[in-house]
Amino acid sequence: MLIKTSASGFIHPVSSEITPQGIYRSRRELIKLMAGGAAGAALASWAGREALAQTVAKPGKLAALAGARSAVAGAVTMEKITDYKDASSYNNFYEFGTDKSDPARNAHTLKTTPWTVEVEGLVKKPAKYTLEDLLKLSAQEERIYRLRCVEGWSMVIPWVGYSLAELINKVEPLGNARYIEFITQADPKTMPYVGSRVLDWPYVEALRLDEAMHPLTLLAFGMYGEVLPNQNGAPVRLVVPWKYGFKSGKSIVKIRFTDREPKTAWNKAAANEYGFYSNVNPNVDHPRWSQATERRIGEDGLFAKKRKTLMFNGYEAQVGQLYAGMDLKKYY
Repeated sequence: MLIKTSASGFIHPVSSEITPQGIYRSRRELIKLMAGGAAGAALASWAGREALAQTVAKPGKLAALAGARSAVAGAVTMEKITDYKDASSYNNFYEFGTDKSDPARNAHTLKTTPWTVEVEGLVKKPAKYTLEDLLKLSAQEERIYRLRCVEGWSMVIPWVGYSLAELINKVEPLGNARYIEFITQADPKTMPYVGSRVLDWPYVEALRLDEAMHPLTLLAFGMYGEVLPNQNGAPVRLVVPWKYGFKSGKSIVKIRFTDREPKTAWNKAAANEYGFYSNVNPNVDHPRWSQATERRIGEDGLFAKKRKTLMFNGYEAQVGQLYAGMDLKKYY
């Protein structure tokens, strides 16, 4: 180590010369891993995210989208919010690549204007909504939700949007409507991994109607007081906080009401691993790993102590009644 000195002794470095604590710790952890011979695909992915996170835009670079703090029960957690750089650089969005750092690197190609969302199926008032129409439909709220991913990591993100129920009530579902299907944009010109064999495109997710009507189910247009970054599902996405993150479809272009349980993207790809409901349930393991604990992104890197996974991601008091009497190991 080189220490700057002068005739009078030690010279204090300027702030720009001091390694931030988070980066310092990350480097130490990398050294530990390399010394132990643990370098591999997981380490490469993690190191790539750390490097990319230093270049991701901070809040203030995108258009502002503020919302009043939500009064919906359970919509605001008091947990520490995940840093923007982490939430916008560590993402699952397979249309832009399968590595966690790929979406932030590749999603600049996504064209979000103009944008329309078509609502069809078993509704009295099918319609095409422009993004501007959707934004005018209801007042924007800020909701600070936990996000739990099936791979075992979690975040706490301040989303901006409103309850999906506002749109559902607007289109007036028919009496035989039981499910809602959410279809994501699938444009190979602007989404370079559409057409890969990873999934059957377009990406499709779905909810029961009562799940979609729950006040916590959010139609989101922003996060951290700004419009959504492309890699986080711009310009409009779903956020269902008590389910694993892949249930919250991104870059939605179509919403379809149906009387039958839809086939969803991950359920079609691996039904034994990804059930239709996909509620966060620490008592139901993924076939290849435990779901009993989780790692909160941004908490001192790879060696942070894991957290105990909460039933329904901590929203049991709000949503548990939706599944009264169901066998949640069978309907996983």
